[in-house]
Amino acid sequence: MSSPIPSSPRRLIHRRAIDVQVFARDDHLYEVEAGLSDTKTQDMPLAGGVRHAGEPIHEMKLHLLIDTQMNILQAGSATHWMPYPGACEQHGEAYQRLVGLNLMQGFRLGVKDRLSGAKGCTHLTELCQVLPTSVIQAFAGVVIDTREGSADGQPPFQIDRCHALRRDGEVVRTHYPRWYRSMAEASNAEPPQALPASSS
Repeated sequence: MSSPIPSSPRRLIHRRAIDVQVFARDDHLYEVEAGLSDTKTQDMPLAGGVRHAGEPIHEMKLHLLIDTQMNILQAGSATHWMPYPGACEQHGEAYQRLVGLNLMQGFRLGVKDRLSGAKGCTHLTELCQVLPTSVIQAFAGVVIDTREGSADGQPPFQIDRCHALRRDGEVVRTHYPRWYRSMAEASNAEPPQALPASSS
């Protein structure tokens, strides 16, 4: 279904941008830098004074150090722009509480337990939600074998994760023939292991 055509002239009033970058290190670890920014197209009176159009209302970052198993080894945050200077950034080292979590196993529940509500910053905690699938995309074809599957006979993780990659579909039959199953065979197959996106 295509996007609906606007029924009335419109103007942009707010933009939220999320950016996630993953870096491979020479020591075989990976750095994850995730950023969130909010800007408006009009001047905005805030507690700290007027924020002019185009200047960030929020600009904050999360930094993680992870291994190939997606265990978080180090974590931290930085808040550069905020509506309440002197307060918003005073959450201490709250995001170090991410250390010990695994992006593939129960990550979102762990974030909720450790950082929900007044334990952290609403926007930084919300930014955590995009980390698992972002890192999976970074690891696909580099750390994760997206062609042959695991040594124990499990198919590549993306099979049966969306409608295009269903086991009995044309994409799998064409591009992953080893893992193709007819509809009858697929209905009897083991369900896929949980993805991080479902570890809520």
